[in-house]
Parts: sequence; C-alpha cells; structure tokens
Amino acid sequence: MSRRGRDPSAPLVRALLADAAAAGCRASAESSEAADWSSATFVGARHRLVLSAPHGPALSHWLAGLSSARLALPHALVGELRVDRVEQSGTRRRIALSALTIEAA
Repeated sequence: MSRRGRDPSAPLVRALLADAAAAGCRASAESSEAADWSSATFVGARHRLVLSAPHGPALSHWLAGLSSARLALPHALVGELRVDRVEQSGTRRRIALSALTIEAA
C-alpha cells in the first residue's frame, strides 16, 4: 500500500496491459507485488510483476519498446521499468518485470 492509501500495483498493471493491447499483444497479469520506496525527495513504490502473453511478433515489438513506454498512471510517474526475464510457458511467454513508481505531488 502506498503512503496515500492506494494500491500502487493496480494502476501500473492496468497501464501495462493497455499498452500491450495498443501494440496488438493480448497480455494478462499473473502476479504483482509492491513495496513502499522513498528517497530524500521522493516517495513511491518498487514493483515486481509477472505478465503473460502469446508468443509472436506483437509481443516482441511490445517488449522491445517497453523500457521507453510512457505509461499513464493516476497520481504517479514511472521512474524505471525493466524486463527482468522472459520464459516460455507452452504457447505463451511469462514476462517478469520490475518497476519504480514515484507519487506525483
């Protein structure tokens, strides 16, 4: 839970799934967790997420641009987004992601 009482994972997951859909990739969320994070000047959350999607060109295209994607989150900014690993699971791929969100003032 963030310091403002909102679950920071839900908006991030929704934004990621919408971004994937815009790229033609039908992704779904498998798991997400977040932990409060702060620095001397910022407050936010560190996220670990697992998504899954069918293997194919749309997934490859989406993943290639994901680190520079501009995700719209209410009350937060994505400070960092990284693909940690991609694993095969049948005809789908499991994508482990980590992210840092920073609460907007």
